[in-house]
Amino acid sequence: MSKYAILIYEDPAFYETMPPEGFGAVVEAHSVFTQQVVEHGGSITGGDALKPVTTATKIKAGAVTDGPFVESKEVLLGYYTVEARDLDHAIELAQLVPAGGGGVELRPIHDPSTGAL
Repeated sequence: MSKYAILIYEDPAFYETMPPEGFGAVVEAHSVFTQQVVEHGGSITGGDALKPVTTATKIKAGAVTDGPFVESKEVLLGYYTVEARDLDHAIELAQLVPAGGGGVELRPIHDPSTGAL
């Protein structure tokens, strides 16, 4: 099995304007996703939701400032790490992630024992 990061990028405004019951539905959709990963033969090895981008601290060339690193409509709001048989299997799992306010990026996780990136 190979490890992959599923990075969830969404527009924060999608959640800021959502009624409370809508957020409950999002939480439930992520619970369903975690069950589906197992049903599809994968496993979740980690993941978290991130605090809003307004809480970010940027460190660049030794300088520390508050706020996001770049201005963009969609920002990294959370991630999962999963184990999948191969890239096609990881894509299948990533397509299950609920990301109604944006989308996801799938990236292999580097295994340092292999040497090369």
